[in-house]
Amino acid sequence: MPRRLETEIPGLVLIEAEAHGDERGFLLESFREAEWRELGVDVGFVQENHSRSRKGILRGIHFQLRPGQAKLVRCVRGRIWDVAVDLRRGSPTYRRWQGFELSDTNHRQLFVPVGFGHGFCVLSDEADVAYKLSSYYDPEQEAGIRWDDPDVGIDWPISDPVLSERDRTAPTLAQVADELPF
Repeated sequence: MPRRLETEIPGLVLIEAEAHGDERGFLLESFREAEWRELGVDVGFVQENHSRSRKGILRGIHFQLRPGQAKLVRCVRGRIWDVAVDLRRGSPTYRRWQGFELSDTNHRQLFVPVGFGHGFCVLSDEADVAYKLSSYYDPEQEAGIRWDDPDVGIDWPISDPVLSERDRTAPTLAQVADELPF
């Protein structure tokens, strides 16, 4: 049975799936709708993405504006530091972030609800990340904030990340806060 681990921000759900293994390897159930719903992941997923990145890559902080987009993130190979930022302006935890190590050995998954920004950096030589999405990707609704926004203050475990141009030039949360629909 998978189990839910504690988080500090309401809405974030950290799940540890149970792997069954022997000398041949392991098998784990990475998603079962009814069980994940009982653990707090109660959305319908319509798309799944898979990314591969090398050590030192940082992706984020990304989100979709309308209708918003929930994500169920897992690292299927390697290790990442996965971060969610509460962007819900009326929330008591607005601007707070929380990070978790996800890896191919701890089998943890992070559910990031609508109204949160998401990003990760790669800790291993290479990492594959798979994530289920509650809405289809729409480039017109794509948005983000700076990975190093001082008002958010994410404590990344890497000091000199490799960034895309989009992430390098992303606005701060203060610059986009009035546009957030959450």
